[in-house]
Amino acid sequence: MSVPMSVPVSVQDPKALTMLVAGRRVGATNGATFERRNPLDGEVASRAPAATADDARAAVHAARDAFPAWSNTGPGERRALLMKAADRLEARVAQFQAAMAAETGASGLWAGFNVHLAAQGLREAAAMTTQIAGEIIPSDVPGSLAMGVRQAAGVVLGIAPWNAPVILGVRALALPLACGNTVVFKGSELCPATHGLIADALDEAGLPPGVVNFITNAPKDAGAIVEALIAEPAVRRVNFTGSTRVGQIIAELCATHLKPAVLELGGKAPCLVLDDAVNGVAFGAFANSGQICMSTERIVVAESIADVFVERLAAKARALPLGDPRNGPVVLGSVIDMSTVERCNALIDDALAKGAKLLCGGRAETTLMPATLLDHVTPEMRIYAEESFGPVKGIVRVKDDEAAIACANDNAYGLSSAVFSRDIARAMGVAKRIESGICHINGPTVHDEAQMPFGGVKASGWGRFGGKAGVHEFTDLRWMTVQTTPRHYPF
Repeated sequence: MSVPMSVPVSVQDPKALTMLVAGRRVGATNGATFERRNPLDGEVASRAPAATADDARAAVHAARDAFPAWSNTGPGERRALLMKAADRLEARVAQFQAAMAAETGASGLWAGFNVHLAAQGLREAAAMTTQIAGEIIPSDVPGSLAMGVRQAAGVVLGIAPWNAPVILGVRALALPLACGNTVVFKGSELCPATHGLIADALDEAGLPPGVVNFITNAPKDAGAIVEALIAEPAVRRVNFTGSTRVGQIIAELCATHLKPAVLELGGKAPCLVLDDAVNGVAFGAFANSGQICMSTERIVVAESIADVFVERLAAKARALPLGDPRNGPVVLGSVIDMSTVERCNALIDDALAKGAKLLCGGRAETTLMPATLLDHVTPEMRIYAEESFGPVKGIVRVKDDEAAIACANDNAYGLSSAVFSRDIARAMGVAKRIESGICHINGPTVHDEAQMPFGGVKASGWGRFGGKAGVHEFTDLRWMTVQTTPRHYPF
């Protein structure tokens, strides 16, 4: 099999990247590359290796070969290396901000938050190295010591998206590494430089060669590369964060090859406003221009407070700064590409044609999209059910709590949700009936902490990242026994 060619970093174009395989900086074996361009001006933001299927397999084999030593490395050493990686990640905050602005049009505020939360994710994973616990199970066999033992699974394939690239990129590998697994991290085609900085931080921290491997691929090759990776026998776990459409394809591949997977997919997060909550709703709806899996997508408001609440929310949305993040601080930067603009414009046109009222924002001609609110949204409108994944949000007015719950659950997805109410008992009663993996009371739909069990239900996927739930996903549970006294046999 071909080995990816080594690339001397010193002679590279500043915008050119390398992959990391078996501790070596490499290009694609055939020398192919692809470009990522800035969504605002089309300038080349980064140039990355276009890995072949053989390059992908080489990364898996490097991880496979590194697994025996890494899985037997003590928890204290794994913890120290992950803590060091967190420091190295935070030291690169300016590089992350520049890369995210160039590749995805993200604001400096969003990029800085990404780095901070990702570093916390590495530190939380480091804290878990001594928490990978089994149990003693009573046995009916006299003298039998029966144990449920958790052990590292092997090579973990992590596939992360572009929208929260540092948080989700680190999440794809931090806890698997803490559990003693080795990792192949497939960077997003839309932010290869941003994801490459994560690999750089881990490499600089001193993780042994092959423990973390980073590959990139051209968009046209994504399907073939992912299929080659999942088919490799050494890959024992897959985690993917992205769209439900692609998640279904990955789920089918994993089923074919009998590979357990953690899938965090699309969302249409409802936020139920039973009492006033302008700031929380605005943050949940418009952080990163609404391009977050947890973004508030459907604002469900009690009719009794709707007029006042909607007026205040619209005023807040109109005041959110919009602009090129490379020119200074903004709340709303660029969306990822013109396909997002076209999708959101179509949702706006459809809603207005069917009777919705435009409160602020509206159609956009460039990837700088303003915060947009549509009031009086009904189930007949596309925006009621479709994920906008942009700064365009619908408001649904309901009569009472029962109608609010029905509206929240009238949804193919089930990732995040929120309920705002001054009556906590009332809010708890409502929250228990919402069909979602996550529900925040008096907090926004957009919230994440590395130690929490993060994941969805319905079309939002299965499995959980984070904390003890994540440990269960990325380890094998084995039954082991020790016979401590002579055992009676029937023959």
